[in-house]
Amino acid sequence: MNERPFAGRHVLAELTGVDPFLLDDETAVRAALGEALTRAGATVLQVIAHRFEPKGLTVLALLSESHASVHTWPEHGSAFVDLFTCGDAADPELAAELLARALAATELRRATVERGASGPARRVHEPLSTGLRRVWDVDEVLWSGRTAFQDVLIGRTAHGVTLFCDDERQSSEATQLAYHEALLVPALLLAEHRRQVLVIGSSEGVVSQLAVSAGAERVDHVDIDTECVRACARLLPYGYTDAELARAEHNADREADREADRDEDSADWPVTVHYRDGWQFLSGTDRRYDVVVVDLPDERPDDPAAQHNRLYHVEFLRLAAGVLAPGGVLVGQVGCPTMWRNDTLRAALRRYREVFPTVLHYGSDEHEWSFLTGSPTLIEDPVRRVTDRLAMLPYRPTTIDAEALRRGAVLPHSLRP
Repeated sequence: MNERPFAGRHVLAELTGVDPFLLDDETAVRAALGEALTRAGATVLQVIAHRFEPKGLTVLALLSESHASVHTWPEHGSAFVDLFTCGDAADPELAAELLARALAATELRRATVERGASGPARRVHEPLSTGLRRVWDVDEVLWSGRTAFQDVLIGRTAHGVTLFCDDERQSSEATQLAYHEALLVPALLLAEHRRQVLVIGSSEGVVSQLAVSAGAERVDHVDIDTECVRACARLLPYGYTDAELARAEHNADREADREADRDEDSADWPVTVHYRDGWQFLSGTDRRYDVVVVDLPDERPDDPAAQHNRLYHVEFLRLAAGVLAPGGVLVGQVGCPTMWRNDTLRAALRRYREVFPTVLHYGSDEHEWSFLTGSPTLIEDPVRRVTDRLAMLPYRPTTIDAEALRRGAVLPHSLRP
């Protein structure tokens, strides 16, 4: 007789931005919780509720798999949610998402705890597309927390030390070089020069390091999330070291204070980190760049609270194109070419083509990422340009050669004109 494993997943969530009248409506909250649990695969046995005076509810669902509860705070437009399920039949993280949608919450914050006598320290359920997730076993959590902008987890997986932001894998020790070379190398080859480089996002710092190796005289790295950048430098075995990040932050301090000539003091480490919003930085700079790199999490059209969405749109591309030096290029991470999750790439192709007369695609063989490089100059054969220049690049790529550049330039069949 097979015994069920003593293990389960416990989701602790907070909903904000909910209509206060809805949070004080017992019938509505009961129905939303029951439907979310059922659609997530749970078996609801009983639902009870208690009303508080003058307002507020606690709704508790008894499940075959364990239990779920919602405690509402109408005066704050918020609710605490507790979802615990044993086994694999039910998905408490999906239940939290469905409940947030049913209550029209503007923000869902959650943490998942793996409970029981066996299994990894934690599992991350990475959303891929509608109805499809990838499950990561995190054997050791090195750091986990909520920054001002996102949930961040750094832990050991089968791919080595791995960075997750809002449950999406951003990079891992085993494959990060393939990702970052795919992002930067085609752009370095298409650009006329590579002395001045601007990086927006890319918290790990690998792109800044690669740009310096390729001969950049100045790299401005702009990232809105100070806490994430510092955690990456402290814990990731790739990207910035603590010492490099400290010097990059010091360069920014010296520039702000105008105490010294930055170029004289920082010639051996020409990276400056600016903890600012990318749009704000572009609007306020008079510097011109040979290469602008935009490396962000995927666009989330279904999440209006995702502040980085606007950095995918045409207005931002035009703003970024405005800081390019003659012969300069802009490159961005633009999603996935796979048919079942190519919405971001499809939209990005349209937007880049609206702004740039030359658009070069590169599809990485690390996972399934796509990158687009746009040039304000019409280049008749951009693929030939990058392959011809590869041998002259000061930085020697490990994961890219001429054949890879030719192969990566071919768009998926479903996205060709």
